[in-house]
Amino acid sequence: MFLNTVLVVLTDLAARLLGNTVFRQHFHLLLSAVVMFSPALSFWVSQHSIFAKRSHFLYRIFLRSGWGWTCVFVGSFVFLLSFSIRRSLALSIRHLSRLGVAGALWFIFCKLLDQLENATGSCYESLITDAGDTNGQPLLVLREGESKSECLKAGMLWRGYEVSEDVFLLCLCCLLLAEEMAVFGPYLSLGGISDAPLRILFLFCVLLLGLWIFLLFCLLAYFPQFPTQLLGGALGCLSWRGLYQGWYRLGPSWYCPGRPGVGLLKTKTGGAEAEDAQLNHDHYN
Repeated sequence: MFLNTVLVVLTDLAARLLGNTVFRQHFHLLLSAVVMFSPALSFWVSQHSIFAKRSHFLYRIFLRSGWGWTCVFVGSFVFLLSFSIRRSLALSIRHLSRLGVAGALWFIFCKLLDQLENATGSCYESLITDAGDTNGQPLLVLREGESKSECLKAGMLWRGYEVSEDVFLLCLCCLLLAEEMAVFGPYLSLGGISDAPLRILFLFCVLLLGLWIFLLFCLLAYFPQFPTQLLGGALGCLSWRGLYQGWYRLGPSWYCPGRPGVGLLKTKTGGAEAEDAQLNHDHYN
């Protein structure tokens, strides 16, 4: 009984925050400020910290499979919420298709960024010289005619025009999580019934959002790479704006899955009018 009360209180508070109009209108600005100014923290953080090692388990377990973790938790929440309300498999799949579209966009951009790095890059061999020649720094010798795969397989360095895929992924996942979970607050305010499994999934999504923001801070502070990280953050924000602030606002149809909450937020007396009013009030202008 006590644990259930704690669960209800925590999820209600999180739902109010994520569903708040001010938060939704300015979260992308907050994320942009994090990407722009967090690299300045590199002057104060300790390089002996456990988060300064790329081998840390948070990077290995979560960051390398970031899109998978996001799909598992957000997909489970979206499906359980939509199916428990309408009992319609087609409607649930339509809402889940937003994750498929975002995943396809992320995959395409990653392939394009990889092609860009291959086309603009060159292979360099690192040679150790006397300390008096280059202040102890290795000398890089250009190796022509090497592809990226051959270069890295031979233990050499590949330098090209790079956009941070990690920052791109984290920014996209944070904005996607905020959008998909924001519907839970209006749903509760309209008298929606929510049992423990749905609230637990929502709480896991909130924790995952906090983890992605924390990992974004760590990457920017401990591994600053300007301007590649700034470009990755900008690409993530543009992807979110193109989907959730552009395409999805056209309304549900055969070519568009629609916004989160469309077809779900209805009261017994208000019907579709209450749903539209609630979505328009809580969504971006």
